[in-house]
Order: sequence, then structure tokens, then C-alpha cells
Amino acid sequence: MNRLIYAIAFLILATITNGLRAQDAWTLKECIDYAIKNNIQVKQGELSTQYQENLLQKAKTDRFPNLSAQVSQNENFGRSLTYNNTYENINSSQTDFSLSSNVPVFSGLQINNNIKAKGFDLKASMEDLQKVKDDITMNIASAYLEILFSQELVKISEDQLTVTKQQIQQTQEKVDAGSLAKGSLLDIQAQAAKEELTLVDNQNQLKLNYLQLVQLLELDSYKGFEIQKPTLPEIKAEASLMSATEIFKSALALRPEIKSSEYKLQSSEYQLKYAKGANYPSIYLFGSYYNLYNNKYTDLNGQEIAFSDQLKNNQRKGFGLQMNIPIFNRLQNKTQIDNAKLDLLSKQLDVENAKKVLRKDIETAETNAVAALNRYTSNQKAVAAMEEAFRYSEEKYNVGLVNALEYNQAKNNLAKAQSDLLQAKYEFIFRTKILDFYRGLPIEL
Repeated sequence: MNRLIYAIAFLILATITNGLRAQDAWTLKECIDYAIKNNIQVKQGELSTQYQENLLQKAKTDRFPNLSAQVSQNENFGRSLTYNNTYENINSSQTDFSLSSNVPVFSGLQINNNIKAKGFDLKASMEDLQKVKDDITMNIASAYLEILFSQELVKISEDQLTVTKQQIQQTQEKVDAGSLAKGSLLDIQAQAAKEELTLVDNQNQLKLNYLQLVQLLELDSYKGFEIQKPTLPEIKAEASLMSATEIFKSALALRPEIKSSEYKLQSSEYQLKYAKGANYPSIYLFGSYYNLYNNKYTDLNGQEIAFSDQLKNNQRKGFGLQMNIPIFNRLQNKTQIDNAKLDLLSKQLDVENAKKVLRKDIETAETNAVAALNRYTSNQKAVAAMEEAFRYSEEKYNVGLVNALEYNQAKNNLAKAQSDLLQAKYEFIFRTKILDFYRGLPIEL
């Protein structure tokens, strides 16, 4: 009875452990989400966006009035002006208080244009951040698919080696029976050694691909790191792809690198208006308040005037309008306007270049996808033919009609065809995911 309880407990524990292990395997979405959350470039992009938000806030507060206060303490010795507007040789202490404020009324629309420019800078920064996230997504997806590809290559190598070891056993029996020469056994054993080396190479490549993904995720270690193997989409010979032109048209309104370049162009346009605004007069409304206290101020009877009375009597208030008219400032305004025009032209070129780069990337992805589909279709036929050829060669080898070299050649041809088929398969999946991404679809497996 105790043994039965222990057995049941062991099975439950094993089931829970297997469930935990399955949960530990990372999906593509989990990899992408983790990388975006922890990537240093993303964090730097977020800081840059916050910086642009602060600049926009500062531009908005330029509309507000300012307010400053001043307090000064003066120690006077010798001949000084008294409260009665006469001079006496006395020592006195005087405290001065003042408040001043001004608010812009008109400044050549510089404030408004600067706010709009900073607003577009913020939008551009947000799109730049999204571009960083998109690049990370593509890199993660590529590394993820490389691992899946390597895993299948390892599986093929293991299956081939298993078949070869079985063939060694059969050949050994025939050599022992005298129906085959020992040379056939040596040839099969040499083939097994070659396949073992191929298996080791593929296993090492799988480890390197895992390491690459772990480094993209910026994990501390890749030990124990596993990915889930998803159900990949079936590739059909009649699979159709959207044309690069159609994808490009939709990508123009979606891709962050295009939006960013356009926002920067709009910001440059307002920066030019801002520079031109310096040629216009500026008008400010200002106000001030002044007061003082002197310990030697006395009234007509020679009595010291109290602090509160001095503050009532000595205060001075004022307000007014001030206009600043630019006449000549060593051509600084002209230089700023000329530079703003050059920057505008540069941003226009940046927009055109971003569109050309996007078109080039989409056309390249479409061409690679079509080529991969064609290779996949051809390799499907090649694998089918090689499987039949290998089966036929294996049957003839078992009855002694072909030698080990011919058998190994047929087996190697099959292995190469299977590898080429896998490569075309994953190349097509990755390229189609790129095209879907340009259309605004998330990368999923």
C-alpha cells in the first residue's frame, strides 16, 4: 500500500515538474516582450522621449510671465543722502526690496512656432523609439527561427546516424557470415564517423544560436534556457504574396522611420519660422515693485521712522510696455535663417531617403521570399526523388547489388536535399514575416 502511495506521489510530482519545465520554455512573444522591456537601447530611447517632453513643456511655459525678487543689504559710511533729501556725514544700514515681472505680448510668433517645432520633435522621438523596438523584434524573430532551423538539422543528423548504426550492425552480420567483404563495413563505419561529426557541428551551431538569442535578450546566462517549438504555418506551392508596391503603399503610413522623418521635416519648417520671427519687433508687458528700509531715516522731529512706516512711504510701483526693435545684430538673424533653410532641405532629403530605403528593403524581402518559395518547391521534389533513390539504393545494398560507397552517396544526397528544404522553408517563413511586419501585422508563430 505504501509503495502504491509513493508511486502515485511520484507520478503527480513528475507531472507538475514537466508542467513547470514546459512553462519555462520561452515563446516568441515572451522573448520579444522581455527584450523590449529590458533592452538598453529601448531605455535610452525612452529617456530621449522624456527629454523631448521636457523641451516641449519648457516651450509652452515661455508664454507665462516671469517673476523675480531681489533683496540687498547696504552698509553706508560718510556722506549719505537722508530721508529729508539732505546730505549728512552718518553711517547707516539700508535694506532694499524689489519685485519685477514681464510677460511677452508679441515676439514674432516665435513662442508658438517653437511649441509646434518641439511638439513634432517629441512625435519624432516616439517614432524613433518604436523603430528601435521594431528592430529588436525582427532580430529576436530571426534568432528564434535560427534555433528552430538548427533543431531540425540536429534531428535530421540524429536520424541519419541512427540509420547508419543500424546498417553497421547488418553489415557486420554479413561480413561475419562471409557474404560481404570487410571493406564494406569499413566504408559504413567511416560514414558513421562523418555523420557523427556533422551531428556535433549542428549541435554546436544550435548552442551558438541559443547564445545569440540570449545575448539579444541580455540574460545573464543561457544555461537552462529553452524555447517553445510552435506549429509553423504550412507552406503551399501555390502560396501567393502581396506585391512589393502594395506593401510599400501601406507601409508609408505605418512605418515609424517614415513618420519620424516626416515629423522632423515639419519641426524644421517651424524652426525656420521661428528663426524668421527674430526679425520682427517684440513687445513685453512689465511691472515692478520697489521698497527700502534705512536705520537712519528720521522725521522732521528727528525721531527714527518705524520699519512699517518706511515700507508704506518708500514703496514704488510701476508697469509699462517695452518694444524691442531689431536693427542690426551682426547678421546673426540672417545666419540663423540661412542655417534653418539648409536644415529644412536636409530634412526633405531625409524623408526621400527613408522612403527609398523602405522601398528597397520591401523589394528585397519580397524577392527573397519568392526565391525561397521557389527553392522550397524545387527542394520538395528533390527530397521526394532522393528519398526514393535512397530507398532503392538501400534495398540493393542489402542484397549486395551496390557497394557501400554508392549507398553512402545516396544517403548524403538525401541529407543535403533535406537540409536545403529546411533552409528554404525557414527563409520563406522569415521573409513573409518581414513583409507582414511592414504591413503592420505583429510577428507571431
